[in-house]
Amino acid sequence: MADTTTTIATLKEGIRQFAELRHWGPYHTPKNLVMALASEVGELCTEFRWLTPEQAQSAVHDPQKREAIADELADVANIVLLLSVHTGIDLSEAIAAKMQKNARKYPVPESTSNPESPV
Repeated sequence: MADTTTTIATLKEGIRQFAELRHWGPYHTPKNLVMALASEVGELCTEFRWLTPEQAQSAVHDPQKREAIADELADVANIVLLLSVHTGIDLSEAIAAKMQKNARKYPVPESTSNPESPV
């Protein structure tokens, strides 16, 4: 069962220590981390490339594919966390602020049958 009590701060500290023990700090500039993030997102995309929507939905139920997807998703998250550490941006605050901006930008439609709704 997943640990639902793990905080972003705990994850950030874990990945920070992991990198520190390997003396990777000099390489973890914001620019380098963003480039690494783009690369890892590309690797995550590779797991879904050329799949039909149905195949993409079922890929997460195949144990081997699920593990590969989870590995790439974890790589993406780890670099996001490192970028947060090295920029001093609090992810919890940034996510909460962005959700508020998105709520204003994309208000809940008055009706689900709204012809202006993209869904």
